[in-house]
Amino acid sequence: MKTTAAILVLGMFGWAGGLWAQTEEPKDTTHQNVRVVTGCLAKEGTNEYRLTAKDGSVWDVKSDAVKMAEHVGHTVTLTGAVDNPALHGAKEDVKGSLDKNAKEHGHMTVTKLKVESDSCKR
Repeated sequence: MKTTAAILVLGMFGWAGGLWAQTEEPKDTTHQNVRVVTGCLAKEGTNEYRLTAKDGSVWDVKSDAVKMAEHVGHTVTLTGAVDNPALHGAKEDVKGSLDKNAKEHGHMTVTKLKVESDSCKR
């Protein structure tokens, strides 16, 4: 009898856990710590750069390890760490709920740069 009760209780927890797992929403890309973004690189200040991505998102980018100056005006793919990803994701969630056409704007420390083209097509 105790075995049957134990199996019944475990089965209920398994069923409830399965329901919880089904209702959990997947993380949006805006909440990721590392991002890969392709777009046009521009210079914005002394050591400040901006990547305007193909999807219209804008990234203020910096790096001590990757030299970006020689790639201004090129289409590049940048890999990097999002500055404060939890806050960035929350900000983008709120912005997206207010305006469905809002474009992402973030800050990233670049760890890798790949040149896709020597020019930017707009």
